[in-house]
Amino acid sequence: MLFVEANGARIPALGLGTWELSGRTCARVVEQALRLGYRHIDTAQVYDNEREVGDGVRASGVRRDDVFITTKVWTNHFAPHDLERSVKESLVRLRLPSVDLLLLHWPNPHVPLVETLGALAHARRLGLTRNIGVSNFTVALIEEAVAACPEPLVCDQVEYHPYLDQTKVRAACDQHGLALVAYSPIAKGRIKNDETLARIGRVHRKTAAQICLRWLVQQNVVAIPRTSRVERLSENIEIFDFELSPDEMSQIAALASPKGRLTNFGFAPKWD
Repeated sequence: MLFVEANGARIPALGLGTWELSGRTCARVVEQALRLGYRHIDTAQVYDNEREVGDGVRASGVRRDDVFITTKVWTNHFAPHDLERSVKESLVRLRLPSVDLLLLHWPNPHVPLVETLGALAHARRLGLTRNIGVSNFTVALIEEAVAACPEPLVCDQVEYHPYLDQTKVRAACDQHGLALVAYSPIAKGRIKNDETLARIGRVHRKTAAQICLRWLVQQNVVAIPRTSRVERLSENIEIFDFELSPDEMSQIAALASPKGRLTNFGFAPKWD
């Protein structure tokens, strides 16, 4: 497994996203992923599956210290006292004393960012999390957050796949030593019929999804694909035994389009 280093954090380059996974399915998929060699699990308060993620981690038999666990604070818990309380509730659900990474899930313009970041930093100082970061932050918000946060931020988790150009956000992350973590890294499955990815895949005897994930990790980006199928778990992790050429990397980057974004809620910030 490759790792991405960022402001003191060492993040496994491939993780399991758990959005829309629930109940016994969620616990089973987390357990299977860890047994297959995954060492990074991503959840969130709003996914309503922290309990099942914790169950899956314990059932896997993998040592807690060997698993990198991320959860995210939902926007209605951004007031300082509420943030700390909600994180402690997350830890109760996970049945863990701390997580490895705690993120602000989306920007919330209704609570001053400096107050929320102060509370996030305080959660780290209390030992509730080893590292802190943000999610769905634009370049302007990254700049504001880095300047205002009393503890180092380690990542911005954003949508990123071949159809969405994230050059500006990647550059801002690089400038401040943040990792970029890619959710929806295989564009919610839309890549499976892509001719360019299929053609490159034939050269390497890999699937379009594997080409996609390799393209991300070769940029030093962390990818957290979500799946509920065990065979897909196995497929997604088989990306560390080949390398894309610079020309192939460029061909994949050229797939980006202005209409490439798939996740865009009404409360989203003004994207770069």
